Amino acid sequence: MIIFLTICFRIILFFVGGILLTDALYLLLQGKIHIGIVLPLIMGIGFLFIALAWQFLHGYLAQHAVLQSAYFIVWGLFGIWLISFVVFIYQLKIHMQAQTQITSPVQAIIVLGSGVIQGQPSPTLERRLDRAAQLAKQQPQAWMVLSGGLDFAESQTEAQVMATYLQQKYGLSRQHMILEDQSTSTELNLKNSAVLLAQHQINKDMPIAIVTSDFHTIRAQAIARKQQYRHSIMFAAETPLQTRYNAWLREYFAFISGKILREY
Repeated sequence: MIIFLTICFRIILFFVGGILLTDALYLLLQGKIHIGIVLPLIMGIGFLFIALAWQFLHGYLAQHAVLQSAYFIVWGLFGIWLISFVVFIYQLKIHMQAQTQITSPVQAIIVLGSGVIQGQPSPTLERRLDRAAQLAKQQPQAWMVLSGGLDFAESQTEAQVMATYLQQKYGLSRQHMILEDQSTSTELNLKNSAVLLAQHQINKDMPIAIVTSDFHTIRAQAIARKQQYRHSIMFAAETPLQTRYNAWLREYFAFISGKILREY
């Protein structure tokens, strides 16, 4: 029975490790790199090594009691972390399902950045811009703030790329767009956007829509409240399938770091 369970466990590790490794390499080849990609890459390599070198590894550990204890402690800690991650994802999915449409007028639409790839919006950013364009056409009176600075190895700021995308695909007027092209985080996105909106007589007490990805709405709303956006309304865009689970993993760590850094 133990031999059968061991074989099953190794098979599971092999397939899970292969999926994690393949997915991470695919995204890395697209020029993406963040903890939501690097961690699955490391986990995938680790799972494949354990599955393929099972006898060698356990034979080696049997001769080194301290390392063997550390090995099982790491598995225990991984189990605890996995439970906390599952709970986080469960709460995230509940929050995403509770998202509603915006029907009341808003004074401004802030679109949070999500990366540029070779001068074009990333798939995640495209979804955000598509949602923002939908709202902008429903509420043409609202100012639109496109928020995002200069990404690594890019020649145009994210805000500029966003504006070009909206003009070319949806024919939206540049006159109602405000480019916030200095920020590199959600906290700065919202902080800098508020300054620019104030120049157009729009303050944080007014209804302001914040467009971001579905997985990001909890943290974005918390940051907005910390910065005293008193009437902020989240407008969620669906995350592309190819980056969804990596984005959830990245958001898990971003949520924890945001707490530590007191972003909210």
